[in-house]
Amino acid sequence: MKQNVDVVRIRENSIQLNGWVIGKTPESVPEFQVTDGKGKPMEFRYVATRRDDVSQIYYGKTYDKDFGFDIQFPYERGKDYYLVICCDGRKIKIKYNEELIGKRASVAHKRMQKIKDLMNMETVHVAWDFFKENGLKALIVKSTHKIQGLDNDYDYAEWYSLTKPSDEELKRQREEVFAWTPKFSIVIPLYKTPERYLKEMLDSILGQTYGNWELCLVDGSPEGEDVSRIVKKYTGKDSRVKYKILGYNGGISVNTNAAIEMAEGEFIVLADHDDAMTPDALYECAKVLNEHPYCDVIYSDEDKMDMDGGALFDPHFKPDFNPDLLTSVNYICHQFIVKRELVEQVGGLRKEFDGAQDYDFIFRCTEKANEIVHIPKVLYHWRCHEASTASNPQSKRYAYEAGQRALEDYCLRKGWKATVSGLKHLGFYREDYEDSVFCQRPEIGIWAKPLPGGRDVFGIRHPKGFLVSGLYENDGLMRYAGLRKGYSGPMHRAALQQSAPAADLRSMEDCSALKERYAQTIAELKEACRGLPTAAQETKILQKSMEFCKEATAAGYGILWDPQA
Repeated sequence: MKQNVDVVRIRENSIQLNGWVIGKTPESVPEFQVTDGKGKPMEFRYVATRRDDVSQIYYGKTYDKDFGFDIQFPYERGKDYYLVICCDGRKIKIKYNEELIGKRASVAHKRMQKIKDLMNMETVHVAWDFFKENGLKALIVKSTHKIQGLDNDYDYAEWYSLTKPSDEELKRQREEVFAWTPKFSIVIPLYKTPERYLKEMLDSILGQTYGNWELCLVDGSPEGEDVSRIVKKYTGKDSRVKYKILGYNGGISVNTNAAIEMAEGEFIVLADHDDAMTPDALYECAKVLNEHPYCDVIYSDEDKMDMDGGALFDPHFKPDFNPDLLTSVNYICHQFIVKRELVEQVGGLRKEFDGAQDYDFIFRCTEKANEIVHIPKVLYHWRCHEASTASNPQSKRYAYEAGQRALEDYCLRKGWKATVSGLKHLGFYREDYEDSVFCQRPEIGIWAKPLPGGRDVFGIRHPKGFLVSGLYENDGLMRYAGLRKGYSGPMHRAALQQSAPAADLRSMEDCSALKERYAQTIAELKEACRGLPTAAQETKILQKSMEFCKEATAAGYGILWDPQA
């Protein structure tokens, strides 16, 4: 039996464990138990999770089985608890208390765990196979990268505390006067909002360094469960806070639209009732608008915070606007700001997409936007709790089904004949185009996909069972090289890439306008590779691939990489 608990988080009055277990065979079934410090069994919540990375590492192929787990159990500070895992006749007990959780979360502990993971027979076997296929030099390079990766862990909360705006910077922001001071309307639907979380959200807005804003709150809570008592304290001390009791619950879209109707600002800011904005959030947005006066959509980076609001984790550092990535996953999500004129043009949020109403709304806004600006700063803290998709994706499957419908509707508006399907990782999607991608998307000139291993291409044979990614960065470095077939890469990013800077000539199909030039390039490549050793051939392939892709891009064609093809 092999196991690992990757993530341990204290959640208000509970502990959440995320990890994996494998036995002697893929058919091995682990059993779990949680006990208190005296060994008395406790109730716990268990959810099986997909862990293809574990399947790939230990068995060499993907099994349609959930090797991961999400376990949550009650917790009192100062007490000891044990997770007991039984599999194939073996038993492992892992102790948890506040001190141990803090110690295991340290960078030093994570580094030592990585070293242990490298020092096992599986690693030796993999290294030996890699040496036989690629030689000593390649093994040394790969091993160096592995060792360098030991230092890649960091404590995000510590990093954030060191890089967030200082008190002096926040004071300077409050005193800064912009040439244009757009008014932001923050719209928040309320529904049975816990008092503590609501106060934290309201305080985060009142603490903004930029002052030209209004807060539009609409309460759809049942009679007697509204938060008027709390909100009135804020409306009494700040006239920028507006509050309306809806009298019914119309759902997230209807309630949000009601808040938008209250708005008088030039820009609409979407936010959730239990999250928090950083004090510089609106300042950074105002700064962008003064630098980009025609911008009508803004989004920022974000992270997650625990139930207590005291721990920040899992930062989401987003790329600049990428429409193909957006069709794979709602990577924008929070801190989404839209010009009110654009909101009126697209018609607000749509009830039929509740659960993924923001995904649908983002699609419709970005389609018609003049300019979209990404702020590469964490300006939003997303509270993570058991019922939230931020913590437990299984808790809101309906949201992902709504996301698929939103993407299908987007394809219809674009005129694409495509079948949309959800990937095995919840919240991730793909499109399969009728006939071919070139028939539906004339802007795409190159369609690239990974090569299966074990094939001879220009006389070069690749390791069986592995993919040659076919995806190059602008600097010529190959991304996701050496993935096992069926594996989607770290954090599944390989499955989400889609738009590519460049692609390997061996892995691409091209549109009719590029076919003649492609055939010419292939002929030149074959001639250049004749008689050369493998390493030199790879260099020539890279060179010619980059040249061809640059020509195609300069001619106005996009490159679409499809790792699932």
